[in-house]
Amino acid sequence: MSPRSITDIAVRDAPVLRTDDTVETAVRRVVEASVPALAVVDDRGRFAGIFGEREFMGALFPGYLDHLRHISFLSSSLDEVLEKREECRGEGIGRYMTTEHVEVGPDYSDTQVAEIFLHHRVLVVPVVDEGGVVGLITRGAFFATLAERFLQRPA
Repeated sequence: MSPRSITDIAVRDAPVLRTDDTVETAVRRVVEASVPALAVVDDRGRFAGIFGEREFMGALFPGYLDHLRHISFLSSSLDEVLEKREECRGEGIGRYMTTEHVEVGPDYSDTQVAEIFLHHRVLVVPVVDEGGVVGLITRGAFFATLAERFLQRPA
């Protein structure tokens, strides 16, 4: 019997977010799920993007930072930033989520998942089947499983 695939071991059930969820709701669900990001689905339940740590920080800091690439003109106090950007709490995540579709189907191989983590700056890869999200692979879980398999091999 061959060992289970790393992807089978690393995939976990995770809640999904909806494009109209608020930033506050999304942040709570990401924290509760103990993952760096969650998949977002549209009103038809189809995969639409990702919202997590990076997207939350993007909601807190003004959009023009993407263009200037420097925050020296902002307060050095995160509490001041949180206060100034309080309105983002009730904004929908649809405007902040990453819409780049980096996902796998249920039949992807371990090496294909590794390739995604190597070539894309993602912390999670949703497993999508017929448009719906059926699981989530975190880079951390994939690494831990891969490292365990590597260390268990005879030298």
